[in-house]
This record gives sequence, structure tokens and C-alpha cells, in this order.
Amino acid sequence: MTEATEQNRTQTPDSGTEPLQTRKATGRGGGAAATRGRTTIADGVVEKIAGLAARDVLGVHAMGSGLSRTFGAVRDRVPGGSKSVTRGVKAEVGEVQTALDLEIVVDYGVAIADVAQAVRENVINAVERMTGLEVVEVNIAVGDVKLPDEEDEEPEPRIQ
Repeated sequence: MTEATEQNRTQTPDSGTEPLQTRKATGRGGGAAATRGRTTIADGVVEKIAGLAARDVLGVHAMGSGLSRTFGAVRDRVPGGSKSVTRGVKAEVGEVQTALDLEIVVDYGVAIADVAQAVRENVINAVERMTGLEVVEVNIAVGDVKLPDEEDEEPEPRIQ
């Protein structure tokens, strides 16, 4: 993440410093509902949203590095385990902004630049719509290309 991003994420929104007499009383508690508390969004929430949005893009075969996909395949086989939608996604969340790093595996034959752009747009739209946070950057690392004749690292279960 860039230094400017780090500085932007630590800035806080205006905390409503106008005098109490000039505020409109909008109910029993006084003040607008938006000023009556704080909402915080965990990094993991943004990572899940971004992971699901990235996987929706045509041409994305998988998320994460080869090593994390291998460990994930083992973890998925454990009874009670579930697929990790955050694999390959790292988010840094501030009060009003977020920055994301994604690692993807693309299918052979797709235009990598087009897939990366589509992933970036889909992730930004989903995260901003669902969280209200401003997405300041989405860094995408293409770690592998899935060839048509390669076996998946996550084999189908033996029992159906």
C-alpha cells in the first residue's frame, strides 16, 4: 500500500463540531441518527465481499498462491471445513477507506489485462456498495495460469 493510502486511511470524517444550539433536534435523543454511534467494519468482512466479487468474474479460475490453494484444499477436506472465500485477498480497512490486495489464477487463453480490469471494477463496486467505504486501490497479482489439461488442486470428493 502506498504512503498516501496509509495517510488517507487514518484520516477521520468530520465529527460534527458545530454548536449544539444550531443542530436540528430530530427525535428524542437529539441529533441525526447518523451521529448517534459508530459503525466499524472488520477487515474480514471486506475480504469476503472482495473474494466473492473477484470469483464472479469470467476468466478467474481460483484465488490465492499455489501454496495457499494447496493448504486450502486440505482444509476443505476436513469434516466441518468450508471453502475459504477470503483466500487470496488481503484488506486494510480504515474509518472511511479501504485498500485491497488480491492474488488470482486466470484461465489459459483469457486476456489477463481485461480480467484484471474486470476484477478491479467488480470488487470496487461490490465493496463500496455494501460497506460505504471508499476503495482507494485494488492491487492484483496474477500468480498462475490454469492450463486446460492441468488437474485441479482441489479434487472432487470421492463420496457423492
